[in-house]
Amino acid sequence: MDLVWPASQYLPGYVHALQQGWSPDNLRPQAALDELARIAEDPDRFLSEQVDREAKGRSITLPDGSTVPRLPGYSRWMWDGEFCGSIGFRWQPGTTELPPYCLGHVGFSVVPWKRQRGYATRALQLLLPQAGEEGLAYIELTTNSDNIASRRVIEANGGKLIERFHKPAAYGGAESLRFRILL
Repeated sequence: MDLVWPASQYLPGYVHALQQGWSPDNLRPQAALDELARIAEDPDRFLSEQVDREAKGRSITLPDGSTVPRLPGYSRWMWDGEFCGSIGFRWQPGTTELPPYCLGHVGFSVVPWKRQRGYATRALQLLLPQAGEEGLAYIELTTNSDNIASRRVIEANGGKLIERFHKPAAYGGAESLRFRILL
C-alpha cells in the first residue's frame, strides 16, 4: 500500500467506495453523498480541492451543520492497486495549535473491505515526514476511547496519550483520547 495524490486515474475507485457506503468523514453520515454530488458536478474541481495548502477552498461543514473556515491541508489516498481509504492532514500556519473546532491534525479512514491489513498504520507512517515538512514540532490525533483499532494505529506510529476528554456536543460528546506524535 502506498499513498497517492488524488488524481483522475484513482477517482473511479474513490467513487466506488463512496457508493458502497464508505466515507472519509466518520462524523457526518451525509458526507459520502455530499462528496458524490461534488464529484458529479465537477470532478476536476473536486480533485483540485483535495490539496489546499492555502485554505482557499469552501468552508468546512461541522457535524452540527455549522460551517467554519477551512484550514490549510490535503488528503492522500491509500492505494494498493485499488482505492483503500484516505488520510487527511490539516494545520494552522506558524503554530502547532489548532482552532477549537478542529480536534486533530490527522484523520484517516480505510474502506471496510481493506481493514486489518495495516493500511492505516502504514498511511500514517508515510504521512509523518510530510507533516514535519510543514514546520510542526508534533501532530495531535484524537479518537474515541473505545476505538481500539485507531489507538493501535496511532500508538504504532509513536503516539503518546496526552489527554482524556469528552468531545464537544457537536461531535457527539464521546469520551475521547488525544495523542501526540513528535515529528
